Amino acid sequence: MNIMRKIFISLLALIFIVLTILLNSLEPNGVAILEYHTITSTPDEDGERYNVYPNDFSAQLDYLQDNGYNTITIEDFVRSTRGEFELPDKAIILTFDDGYADNYQNMLPILQAHNMKAVVYIIANELGKPGYLTVEQVLDLQKQGIEIGNHTANHRPLIGLSESELNHEIRDSKLYLEYLGIYNVDNFSYPNGLYNDDVMAVLKNNSYHSAVTGDAGLNNADTDLLKLQRINIPQPRLGITEFKLRLLKGILFSKLEINQHRIK
Repeated sequence: MNIMRKIFISLLALIFIVLTILLNSLEPNGVAILEYHTITSTPDEDGERYNVYPNDFSAQLDYLQDNGYNTITIEDFVRSTRGEFELPDKAIILTFDDGYADNYQNMLPILQAHNMKAVVYIIANELGKPGYLTVEQVLDLQKQGIEIGNHTANHRPLIGLSESELNHEIRDSKLYLEYLGIYNVDNFSYPNGLYNDDVMAVLKNNSYHSAVTGDAGLNNADTDLLKLQRINIPQPRLGITEFKLRLLKGILFSKLEINQHRIK
């Protein structure tokens, strides 16, 4: 083993030790929302950086389970802010954007094996297309206890759209999903995590309860429900250590009150 490799391994070991100390000493002061996309062993080239391999995803859920985390849905969190739901210890929310078919084929069985909940945000006009969930799969996901939210009609960036375009992406897609038999489509995911006052006004006018952003951090009773913060979980290059670092990032951002608020 050459000297550079020894140094690299030593640095990784040091990072792991420091990470373990920090995670054990810094308790979450809010609810973490994790942002996933695809869960597959065969991601395409464009989507690989958004993908988590099934074995890595299972290991991440093992870690959460072993460390006392309890999954809830977005609606559970919304209800908790009204005093209608008592949050469990170390509550955490798993969310999946876009509505890929592998969420049904791969994610759901792993989730069920861990007895956990999740939220899937659907792009309405992608339903039934190759690589995306079918209507029947979405309805079954909901039957299995997965919360279904809206991720617009076409996944267009919402900043700068006209009022009629915003209504189509936000209102019409909600009505369409509910027409298909999906109930309580009250929670929203901003495409690319971007939002502004105009976008939030349309959400309010159409009775959405919440919306998730791309801003890292944790969420509590004082968090604006239309600006819920999420921790992105991409394909890990350092295995479970990277996952722990992602969780730590959310805790640190929350404690330091760092908030990107990508309003443009």
